[in-house]
Amino acid sequence: MEKSRISIFPVRRSGYIILIERFMPRDLPTRLVYLRQRRIFGRVAYYLLKVLGVEIPLSVSIGCDFELAHGGVGVVIHSRTVIGDRVKVYPGVTVGRADIYRPMEQSRFEGVIIEDDVILSPGSKVLGKEGILRVRRGTVVGANAVLLESTGEGEIWVGIPAECVGKREFWLR
Repeated sequence: MEKSRISIFPVRRSGYIILIERFMPRDLPTRLVYLRQRRIFGRVAYYLLKVLGVEIPLSVSIGCDFELAHGGVGVVIHSRTVIGDRVKVYPGVTVGRADIYRPMEQSRFEGVIIEDDVILSPGSKVLGKEGILRVRRGTVVGANAVLLESTGEGEIWVGIPAECVGKREFWLR
């Protein structure tokens, strides 16, 4: 996907107007994710996402071209998560801690880093036990997989608990 596009519009009296348009997400839930960071509309966008069934706290850092596929219903992302560029998240995805039975102060969980070009398939769970869990560039986490450990670049993870079953073909680094 391109980040910006130049459009030239003819205007009757003044010749041409050249506008540089920034890439805008296609659907409402994805637009609301980016609007969360705005000063005036941020809180409204955050609560609209909650009404739509998407829990992404304001503290979550999200890169460009993020996509909540199919509205992202049931997506829950922990507040200590960093999401890279071109990440695609399908409905029912959970990113968070594996030790929720402990108080946050006693947890050894530090956060989750989801790098660029990652695909989190429907129903997948990314749960960190201790330290930082990294989902490396180009990784695919399969539908309903429960990922409990860091991944390598371009890997495909499936199952409960998730295991690496191969590498992505045709994935450009």
